[in-house]
Amino acid sequence: MLIRSHDDLEHAKMQARKLVSRRALISAAAAALPIPGADLSTDVALLLQILPKINALFGLTPEQVAQLSPEGKSLVLVGSANLSIGLLGKLITPARIVQLLTRLGATKLLGKYGARYVPILGTAVSSGLSYVVLRQVGNQHINECYEMAKKLLEQLPLTANPDTIAR
Repeated sequence: MLIRSHDDLEHAKMQARKLVSRRALISAAAAALPIPGADLSTDVALLLQILPKINALFGLTPEQVAQLSPEGKSLVLVGSANLSIGLLGKLITPARIVQLLTRLGATKLLGKYGARYVPILGTAVSSGLSYVVLRQVGNQHINECYEMAKKLLEQLPLTANPDTIAR
């Protein structure tokens, strides 16, 4: 389905927020497990799944961006460089996810991974922080995708190619 209106954008945003909320709960559950490193690896794996899906909902996967006009490509690539997440139209790798997590939530992550070693209360704190960090990263990416898709919708006419700004 093409994103042809602001209603389509709102629908994509709503779907993406549901996806992030569900995955944040999985992240919180993984943080409660007493296995060292399970929470970080789970967070990376979850973000590797959801960030490309969010990009796809807004028509901003690398393949979709490649099909845009030169002006559209420029708008996405230059615009995403100025964003805090900055993964619009880019291939998402584990190294980029780890770099993103450390850049955006370094203090929260240190608290999360350190808190888990405090009996009982530490596990709860670690789970709560895991949920918050994953939701924060996911929702920030959603907002950036939404704004970029909105700019594309407003500034660029749709071409005859149905995959240009598709979900």
